[in-house]
Amino acid sequence: MELVTEDNITELAEQRWATAHDPRAKELMTALVRHLHAFAREVRLTEAEWMAAIQWLTATGQISDEKREEFILASDVLGLSMLVVQMNHHFAPEATPATVLGPFHIDGSPALDFGGDMSDGVEGTPLYVTGSVRSLDGTPVAGALLDVWQADAEGTYESQLAEIDEARLRAKYTARADGSYCVHTIAPKGYSIPMDGPVGELISRTDISHFRPAHVHFLVTAEGHEPLITHLFQEGAEYLDSDVVFGTKQELVVTFEPREPGPTPDGGESAVPWVEARYDFLLQPVN
Repeated sequence: MELVTEDNITELAEQRWATAHDPRAKELMTALVRHLHAFAREVRLTEAEWMAAIQWLTATGQISDEKREEFILASDVLGLSMLVVQMNHHFAPEATPATVLGPFHIDGSPALDFGGDMSDGVEGTPLYVTGSVRSLDGTPVAGALLDVWQADAEGTYESQLAEIDEARLRAKYTARADGSYCVHTIAPKGYSIPMDGPVGELISRTDISHFRPAHVHFLVTAEGHEPLITHLFQEGAEYLDSDVVFGTKQELVVTFEPREPGPTPDGGESAVPWVEARYDFLLQPVN
């Protein structure tokens, strides 16, 4: 029997996890053991610090639910989410780049027609996002599905409002035969990530900005193409250079052009001033 010591514990633990039945699970778990043990040795982790980390992870799980993904938020602010995105989406340079999903995506958003208003009475400056969905060769992608969601003019998602129990500022649009789409919403606002949980408590101990620049989320899917998770950011918005989740990319920064009351891209009319953003999504074909 080999007795456990500080010198051999990593090797022994790695040997045990190497018995995983699935080869990928074996690779992941043995590497996790090596790196966790190396971290503990590098920082000379104390028992009190280890317990504090366990309690933080426990609290992160306890505050999470179907509307709030605190572990995704933790991954986002540590830069891990963007690293995984970058490693797994090697699109062509001309393709629309991917970015993080974020913690506020919810399945089952309602379907709206071309130009349908997903703000549905939520106060704010009307925003029309228009453009087309195309493949890299310029071919229109008819029927592409655009799952869209965003914060309101105060920087709040509906999952953060206890009194809201229905879809708010989120919808699914389908590109027309020529690939065109039209999203009708309100201009978003930059916002703070939730600071009332374990992630916020940890961020508050640093000089890290806890704000995100104004943006609209898109999940674009189409047959024969790679799914695209991305944002459109407002040009000139605060926090573009200090996005707390590292999600900003220059290719995703668009101008919100001010418009006077009058005709709108959906064929209707606006009685108040509005803004328009134009963007063509270029999807990576599946190899």
